[in-house]
Amino acid sequence: MDFLRRGFLTLSLLTALGAASPLSAEPSSIVVASTTSTEQSGLFKHILPLFKQKTGIEVKVVALGTGQALDAARRGDADVVLVHDRPAEDKFVTEGFAKTRQDVMYNDFVLIGPKDDPAGIRGKGVEEAFTKIAAAKAPFVSRGDRSGTHSAELRSWKDAGIDLAAVRGDWYRDVGQGMGPALNTASSLGAYILADRGTWLSFKNRGELTILVEGDKRLFNPYGVMLVNPDKHPTVKVKEGQAFIDWLVSPEGQTAIADYKINGEPLFFPSAKKG
Repeated sequence: MDFLRRGFLTLSLLTALGAASPLSAEPSSIVVASTTSTEQSGLFKHILPLFKQKTGIEVKVVALGTGQALDAARRGDADVVLVHDRPAEDKFVTEGFAKTRQDVMYNDFVLIGPKDDPAGIRGKGVEEAFTKIAAAKAPFVSRGDRSGTHSAELRSWKDAGIDLAAVRGDWYRDVGQGMGPALNTASSLGAYILADRGTWLSFKNRGELTILVEGDKRLFNPYGVMLVNPDKHPTVKVKEGQAFIDWLVSPEGQTAIADYKINGEPLFFPSAKKG
């Protein structure tokens, strides 16, 4: 009987220890508010399994336009933000919602349009291209969702000296959607659209659309990452969130970003500062 009693107690202790072990504990996770371009380009599907394998931390992505992603973080609905609108990111830090911002990667924007190019923008600079589109009242699709791409589009109209509110009409379609759905709309309408190169490369339903304007320095598109300030929101998972950021900017994370390609062409270029 003493033997059975000791065996029962030993089994009970092992069961209790097992219940408290890391293997049986709920896996740690963080919420990352990010752009639709990082999600719809397929980048996260490539890098997040590598991060989880390394750390055991699961990343739950909320894909929104940059403005909406930053607003979600302001409300405390995210632990980390990965977006691409530098003025908005700097404002986020200035407001105290993050303590620092780190460069992660970059790509560029491209101006897409129908192959027959009715506005005649092929090979032009950004300012001239937007001027010609407005003058021709050629169909143009805007994301209209406060995303980084939408902000870049609005800056392009302004740089071209065009008062969009004064000239917009039926030719200008504001869809209020992410990059993929906006590209689908442009494809169906044969319209011009500003897109990030990463989503364009992964986009299948191109129809008669093609890249018409690229390479202008105004089309540079940097991405930054920020840990939401726990002083603002004590529920932020600081340890796990910082682990994700540290991995993204590490040689391993930067290599994972560089290795993501479609048809041999990279979608994003690592840009974390070394040292």
